[in-house]
Amino acid sequence: MNTSSSIIPTHYWKPLTEGRIQCTLCPRACQIKEGDTGLCFVRANQDQRMVLTTYGRSSGFCVDPIEKKPLYHFLPGTEILSFGTAGCNLTCKFCQNWDISKSRKMDRLAEHATPEMIARSAKSLNCRGVAYTYNEPIIFHEYAIDVAKACRQVGLKSVAVTAGYICDAPRQEFFSVMDAANVDLKAFTEKFYVTMTGGHLQPVLETLRYLKHETNVWLELTTLLISGENDSEKEIEGMTQWVVENLGSDVPMHFTAFHPAWKMLNHVHTSAHTLSRARDIALKNGVHYAYTGNVSDPHGGSTYCHHCGHVLIGRSQYLIEERHISEDGKCHVCGTQCAGLFE
Repeated sequence: MNTSSSIIPTHYWKPLTEGRIQCTLCPRACQIKEGDTGLCFVRANQDQRMVLTTYGRSSGFCVDPIEKKPLYHFLPGTEILSFGTAGCNLTCKFCQNWDISKSRKMDRLAEHATPEMIARSAKSLNCRGVAYTYNEPIIFHEYAIDVAKACRQVGLKSVAVTAGYICDAPRQEFFSVMDAANVDLKAFTEKFYVTMTGGHLQPVLETLRYLKHETNVWLELTTLLISGENDSEKEIEGMTQWVVENLGSDVPMHFTAFHPAWKMLNHVHTSAHTLSRARDIALKNGVHYAYTGNVSDPHGGSTYCHHCGHVLIGRSQYLIEERHISEDGKCHVCGTQCAGLFE
């Protein structure tokens, strides 16, 4: 699709009665009256058809180390052009990017950028790819797909930073053009998803299984740990055991620190001890690569050989300070293969 308009027709919806339509992009299944939008506020009922209102409109661009997504096993040490639009299909009370995902003002301020412009910019900036981030890329489904296709034409990778809250058919189309994904597994209880995000856990687990077993998309997971909400030892045990049993030991897990934001400004910061405990539980349960994030923790942010324990990639924050891994991802000490895509 090639268009200069920010309002384009979509095809994941069905007609209802009395001029209403139902979105079939994500499990929220919004029923929308003429002239209204879904919860995401970017997919709207216009003349009794579903349209996307943010095609070609970005809320900002930034060149980032790919580790910031976070992706630690997909072209580590390279840079990626990050961008997003506005809106989200979840209502997380703890949203760390609320000024983008929840702000209609940000939508009004968005600047025009065609898929081809984004791909050319990433190439000219010597980035290895483009990351769809800041807000939920699933809701700008058509725009993200067109950007990814433009990137492939010039040899760039596409990375989705997503909550994975999407229905089956659009899931297949969306991830068919993605090369890597960091999926935000927000918790491992249905109660948390319902009360804290306005969503459900099961569709996210279905997305994770799909990505691991039915695609070649490189997958990493992130869980923002919030004290007293989703950080119990029992929950981390259950989550990490599920990951190993359903996705395998080689899917990296990132446990990151919550900072007070959006509707949880009075909640406490996550302690370094909580993050380290979660990492230890993951490793104990068979996860080969577990990390801490949003804190200064060189040990928890580095990659180790799961066979001999030596440092493969030593990091300080998002910067690589030492590297003991071959271009094809093998440990310099014992030769064991490290999972991921390396250069």
